[in-house]
Amino acid sequence: MTAYDGPIVDAHHHFWEPRLGYQPWLRPDAAIPFRYGDYTSIKRDYLPPDLLRDAAGFDIVGTVTMETEWVESDPVGEVVYTEGIAQRYGLPTASVAHARLQDDDARAVLEELAEHDLVRAVRQKPGQASSADRAAGSRTLLSDPEWERGFAALADVGLDFELQTAWWQFDEAVSLFRRYPEIAVTINHAGLPSDRSPDGLDGWRRAMSTMAELPNVSAKISGIGVPGMPWTAANQREVVEGVVAAFGTDRVMFASNYPVDSLTATYAEIYGGFIEITAGWSRTEQETAFARNAVRVYRLPERILDPAADPDPAADAGATADAVAAAADPDPAAETDAGLSA
Repeated sequence: MTAYDGPIVDAHHHFWEPRLGYQPWLRPDAAIPFRYGDYTSIKRDYLPPDLLRDAAGFDIVGTVTMETEWVESDPVGEVVYTEGIAQRYGLPTASVAHARLQDDDARAVLEELAEHDLVRAVRQKPGQASSADRAAGSRTLLSDPEWERGFAALADVGLDFELQTAWWQFDEAVSLFRRYPEIAVTINHAGLPSDRSPDGLDGWRRAMSTMAELPNVSAKISGIGVPGMPWTAANQREVVEGVVAAFGTDRVMFASNYPVDSLTATYAEIYGGFIEITAGWSRTEQETAFARNAVRVYRLPERILDPAADPDPAADAGATADAVAAAADPDPAAETDAGLSA
């Protein structure tokens, strides 16, 4: 058994500056129902130097930042803002944008998003019933014809889709995704297996296995914290191994979901747990899940996996702590101006 010590692409995290006011749910007076409970502690600026400080000791060679529920009246603003971060710090290496697929102008928005080199996919949370018991007969945006029209347009503009909904809505998702095999889909947060009872896990495993039958679907193992339960390899092994049993090592990616999951564990506890759980895997399987799958799914430059082989490593979108540290600006006004330019 060998602990993995190779390159890591953090395939799902967030960058934000709540003081700029672009995320309504992160404003000082906001308090939405949240799966991890009180989230006051994440209402703070979180940028590449913060991520790499949290990830100290791990070989982070690239990252994929996720949309942050930016103000809906400015659907492209978050991408412009994120590009500014990437230009300044060298991270993220790619991003997932947001779009309201049911809107009349969805296609136009998607076309504009696709013009930005950093964008690889779109996420719009379709909704979900509050529990598996209440899911029977409930419908989300996944069953809405207007939303499906926007979803279908993803294929035309060359963008993927990121699905964040609980596993008990997967019947709807499978029906939709089967009709569009040309659209690559990535399940967020392992299908949200929050119910760790034997019955809950059995239902989750069946849903994940059904979804895994679709070859255009992959899964991210991230965001699997449970309030009140320590984030340990022992507590998370069943979930990690359940995802891999369904999708295989060729269609899974590990990710931190930071800073959101700082509400449940440190970065070291999360990635250290992943490394402990995968210690019995082959080196190839480990590197595939920790880095290579993300490079393939998000179409990242393969040279980030071996910067020593790159004759011009400075041309990469940024992967070293030194590069990010060098870009850190001690002048907070510079960050504010960069954010407002979005």
